[in-house]
Amino acid sequence: MKTISEIGINHNGDIEVAKKLIRICADAGVDIVKFQKRNPDVCVPEKEKYNMRETPWGPMTYIDYKRKIEFNLLQYIEIDAYCRAIGVEWTASVWDVDSLHFMQQFNVPFIKIPSAHLTNTKLLNECAKSCTPVMLSTGMADQGMVDYAVNTDGLIVSGIFHCVSTYPSKPDEQNMKCIATLKERYPNIPIGFSNHHPGLTFLTIAPAYGAEMLEFHVTLDRASWGTDQAASIEPDGVFKLIKRLKDIEAAIGDGKKRIMEREIPILKKLRG
Repeated sequence: MKTISEIGINHNGDIEVAKKLIRICADAGVDIVKFQKRNPDVCVPEKEKYNMRETPWGPMTYIDYKRKIEFNLLQYIEIDAYCRAIGVEWTASVWDVDSLHFMQQFNVPFIKIPSAHLTNTKLLNECAKSCTPVMLSTGMADQGMVDYAVNTDGLIVSGIFHCVSTYPSKPDEQNMKCIATLKERYPNIPIGFSNHHPGLTFLTIAPAYGAEMLEFHVTLDRASWGTDQAASIEPDGVFKLIKRLKDIEAAIGDGKKRIMEREIPILKKLRG
């Protein structure tokens, strides 16, 4: 069971917060930590760029806020070195072609295509052209949209994540059976579940539906400022989750009905 902790933009542009979250995830036994990479000048719609926003740093335009929380090359070099030093892999979701090219400077295991860009033909084609392995997130998508992305000519799809793009998501929005649906439709692609609920419940259910990968947002404090904080899991929850997942993975088994070794003496006693 591969686990991916989504630090995303929960660092609010503070490299020390990012490193704290990386360390927590590594200590808990998470396999990969993930960030979000954007070129705000490209990603932010023109009509939104100069809207004023209240932030922890005072009022500023939306574009200035987005620029402020975006890590630069030197900061990602620091992140890369820190992850290698403590033995955890890292990657990022890319929101534009510029960010894809930026991430190609690093030796990451894959690039994530966020739900918002599942049908971004330009970005998908550029990933295919550069032979970059991608994971696809499928929030805000129907089956046709997922097929569109998966069938991009030449695209190397390393995984598909079922998710719901509400923050935080509600129980009746999860539609966990979609994991099994995706596994049946794409039998040769690993299927995962990307969690946007603050609790652990649905992450612990997902393996029973066949999820091979689990992704979840992490934060130091869910009350922190930022759009993703409320849908994230705090440090104690990360440790609890990884421990539970090990037990769940062991408990699921292989599905073959047989007599367990520890049942044999009980069998002899009760059946004679």
